[in-house]
Amino acid sequence: MSELWHLTATEIANAVHAKQLSAVDVTEAHLARLDQVNPALNAVVQDCAALARAAAKEVDAKIAQGIDPGPMAGVPVTIKVNVDQVGLATTNGLVLQKDLIADSDNPVVANIRKSGAVIVGRTNTPAFSLRWFTKNNLHGQTLNPRDKSLTPGGSSGGASAAVASGICAIGHGTDIGGSIRYPAYACGLHGLRPTLGRIPAYNASGAERNIGGQLMAVSGPIARSIADLRLALSVMAAEDPRDPWWVPAPMEGPVFAKRVALCVAPEGMKVAPEVKAALMDAAHRLEAAGWQVEDIPIPPMQEAADINAQLWMAEMRAGAAEMVALENEADSQFVFAQMTARSAEIDINGLLNALKNRATLVRQWQVFLASHPVVLCPVSGELPFTQQQDVQSEAAFEAIMQSQLTQLALPALGLPGLTVATGYAGQTPVGVQLIGARYREDILLAAGEAIEAAGPKIMPSDPA
Repeated sequence: MSELWHLTATEIANAVHAKQLSAVDVTEAHLARLDQVNPALNAVVQDCAALARAAAKEVDAKIAQGIDPGPMAGVPVTIKVNVDQVGLATTNGLVLQKDLIADSDNPVVANIRKSGAVIVGRTNTPAFSLRWFTKNNLHGQTLNPRDKSLTPGGSSGGASAAVASGICAIGHGTDIGGSIRYPAYACGLHGLRPTLGRIPAYNASGAERNIGGQLMAVSGPIARSIADLRLALSVMAAEDPRDPWWVPAPMEGPVFAKRVALCVAPEGMKVAPEVKAALMDAAHRLEAAGWQVEDIPIPPMQEAADINAQLWMAEMRAGAAEMVALENEADSQFVFAQMTARSAEIDINGLLNALKNRATLVRQWQVFLASHPVVLCPVSGELPFTQQQDVQSEAAFEAIMQSQLTQLALPALGLPGLTVATGYAGQTPVGVQLIGARYREDILLAAGEAIEAAGPKIMPSDPA
C-alpha cells in the first residue's frame, strides 16, 4: 500500500474499475503520505481525511454493486482553498475569510465529486491568490518538495507541492495570471490552463466577479502525466448552469496540422540559457514525433499582458483594496502596491478601450493559430524563483514581472495554455509552455504527450 502514491490518476482509476485496487486502500495510502510529508511542506491546510474515507467507501460499494462510480474512481485529488467546498472555509489565504464557510460546492468541486474522485485535502494559496509564491498570515508558507529554497509557485502553490510530493494525483488550481502554469513549472509538473468557458466555476460564498475576473480566471488541473490532465479536464468540464460563461464545446476538435510555431523570446524578452535549452529540446522531441516546427514571430503578447494588468487591477481596486489594508499581510500589501503602480487606474473609456483592443488581439491570435495550431514558448524567462524573491525589493519585483510576460498575456486572450515539464537544469525543474486556439486543449495535450514521451517519467519527490 505504501507505494500507491507513486501511481498516476489514470493508473489508479483503471485499477479501481478493474477491482485490482480498492479506493479505500488508495485513499489510506495517500492520507498516510500526507501525514508523512505535509508537516514539512504545508501544502494541505484544510483537513478532509474523514470526508475522503467516506467517499472512498462509497466508491468501493458502487464497484461491488456493479455501478460505475465515475471516470476518476478512487483518484486522490486536492482542492484549492479559494473555491467553495461545502462545509469548509473558502479562505483564499485570508484571516478575514477564515470563517467563510461554503454552503454549496463550486461547480468544479461538484464535478470532481461526481467523477468518483476522492478529495483528500484543501491546498494553500497566497493571500488573495495574488502572487507566484505561496505564503499568508492564516495558513503559513508552502515549500517546494523538489527544492525548499525555490518557490512552489503561486497562486496554486499548495496544489503543485501536493502533486509533486505524492499527496494526491491531481491538484485543482486556478489561473488568472499564471497560477496553474507557473506552479506546475516550479515543481516539475504538467499544468493546464483551459480555455475561458471550458470548466464551469462559481463561488456562492462570495460576490459576483467583475469583468476582469469573469474574462480571465479559470480552474484547471495540475498532474504528473499528460494523460492525467486529459482525464481531469474531461471531468472538470461537465456542464453546470451556474456559470454563464460555460460553453458546450467538444473535447476533441477537427483533424489538425502538426505545425508548431517556436518563439524562444516573445517580443525580445530576456530568456535564461537553461530555458532556451529546454525549448530547443522540446522542439527536437516534437520534430522526432512528426511535428513540423518553425522558428517564427508570434502575435503580440505585451499588449495582452498590459490588458491583463488593467482588468485585474481594476477589479482589485474596486473589490479588494480595502481588504488588502484590513488583512494587513505585508507581502500582499507590497505586491498590490507594485502592481497598481505598474498599471494606472482606468476610467470607463479606458475600460472600453481595453476590451476593444482585447478583441483585436484575440482575432490576431486566432488567425495565427489557424495555420500554426501550437505555439511553443517559455513558461517563464527564468528558472523557478527563490522563495520570497518578489518582495525583496522593487527591482526584484520588476525583474520577475518582466520574466513572466507569457504568464500574464494568456489570460487576457482567453486561450488555453499547457506547461509541460521537460526535466531539470542541474537540480532545478524546467519546462516549456504550449499555447493553442480556443477549445483546442486536445491539440495541446497531443503535443504535450509527444514531448513527455521523449523525457523522463515524473515521479513524486521526497521533501526530506
